[in-house]
Amino acid sequence: MAKFVFITGGVVSSLGKGITAASVGTLLKKRGLKVSILKVDPYLNVDAGTMNPFQHGEVFVTDDGAETDLDLGHYERFIDETLSEKNSITTGKIYSSVIKKERRGDYLGGTVQVIPHITNDIQERIISASQGLDVLIVEIGGTVGDIEGQPFLEAIRQMSVRVGRENVVYCHVTLVPYLEAAQELKTKPTQHSVQELRRIGILPNMLVCRTSHPMDQDMKNKIALFCNVPPEAVVEVRDEATIYNVPISLHRQGLDVLILKSLGLPFENELDLSDWARVVDRYINPPEEVKIALVGKYVQHKDAYLSVVEALHHAGIAHNVRVNIISVEAEDLEKGSPEKILSFADGILIPGGFGDRGVEGMIAAAKYARENNVPLFGICLGMQMMVVEFARNVCKLQDAHSKEMNPATLNPVIHLMEEQEKLKDLGGTMRLGAYPCDLVEGTRAAQAYGELKVSERHRHRYEFNNAYREKLEAAGLKISGVCKERDLVEIVELPGHIWYVGEQFHAELKSRPIRPHPLFDGFVEAAASYMRNK
Repeated sequence: MAKFVFITGGVVSSLGKGITAASVGTLLKKRGLKVSILKVDPYLNVDAGTMNPFQHGEVFVTDDGAETDLDLGHYERFIDETLSEKNSITTGKIYSSVIKKERRGDYLGGTVQVIPHITNDIQERIISASQGLDVLIVEIGGTVGDIEGQPFLEAIRQMSVRVGRENVVYCHVTLVPYLEAAQELKTKPTQHSVQELRRIGILPNMLVCRTSHPMDQDMKNKIALFCNVPPEAVVEVRDEATIYNVPISLHRQGLDVLILKSLGLPFENELDLSDWARVVDRYINPPEEVKIALVGKYVQHKDAYLSVVEALHHAGIAHNVRVNIISVEAEDLEKGSPEKILSFADGILIPGGFGDRGVEGMIAAAKYARENNVPLFGICLGMQMMVVEFARNVCKLQDAHSKEMNPATLNPVIHLMEEQEKLKDLGGTMRLGAYPCDLVEGTRAAQAYGELKVSERHRHRYEFNNAYREKLEAAGLKISGVCKERDLVEIVELPGHIWYVGEQFHAELKSRPIRPHPLFDGFVEAAASYMRNK
């Protein structure tokens, strides 16, 4: 039977529960345990797919097509495991399931209530996700005290009774703020947060304290006394130069040993974190820097392109260069000169998105990069804009971009396929999850991957229109990757260009700090070469 680590948060949101969960997963996996992580989101949405990126950041897509919270991206990057729909729970998903059971008569006419029906459904999903594991880490989204999170906290409280207290650890992430006026750290918010947890019956085993200033031992002793944990179970986490240093910091303070002792698991083996130390060192102390223009529609929100940003950093680490990502609002390129706005760039990346806002700016960026031999990488909508630009300006196709089409104004070179059009009214027009891609030998894409058969994750509605394939290839655009089972174009490139590659999928979702994605690796390598030679 698996053991469980439940991670909760208090005082304020965005304290880093996801990074804490991912870091704990890293440390436990390094000790030879089979580990996975599950995210609980208390919002009423069934999944994150319909959420505005300005409000919630990026949507992370799994191989099986689940649209999930961005924390699953952190989990995959840290523990280097492929997650699935089972690793994400939302209030909407739970209530939908319970209501369907009630309508089928599964409860035999009984009164359906939060306890036990909702809490039981939550527990069943947690236990299902733990099958075949040594340890399942469960992050409870939101903050202790939020009304929408109460059923989940009650469910994990009951878990200690259901599976045995010796098989459960509660780790609480909290805030120890520094008051400038008083020139000191304050423990009261942490005390109140732990009191709220204890009020509902959860006694935390350890506290991860986020703070901007170092905590001395007296401060830790005070927190331990008032919160009823051992002093060694009060762990400090300050802001790091890179999130990839957090596992090292937590290990240095013995958090992994505390968890293993609490769960009755062996902890004597020393950890080898040299690969993570190398990642941190190369991130903080690279000898060179490349400037990448991120030309997007949602650049005002720091998490809207989170996986793209991390994938660029992973490639930078591999090539020992700092990747300085400079956001460029796509709409600005519609008003100003791309030559002036993008002149700083050693490489240009155009990411995914939905809707027609800013697409003319993306097209302008693609044209600038193509004509000036600047490394260009297009992802999903970015790839589609590269195709439209090439069709419009190289092939001189007058109907390459029709303003009447919505949402992406891309017909006919990029279009909604007939089979998707039929599902439009049902909201079923997305291609989601992993699909196979066959690469053309001798192309830049094949060279980057080092193999000819790969699998990549998708999240989009529009596709390359095969009716224009012959014209575009005759004009010089190379189709270097296809999904043969559905006859769909996946990758395009321009031979002779330093790096002109567009992908229909989202390669960023499979990049890792220790193993960067091949296409991001190739793009950053080309940007570094461009930087050295310009």
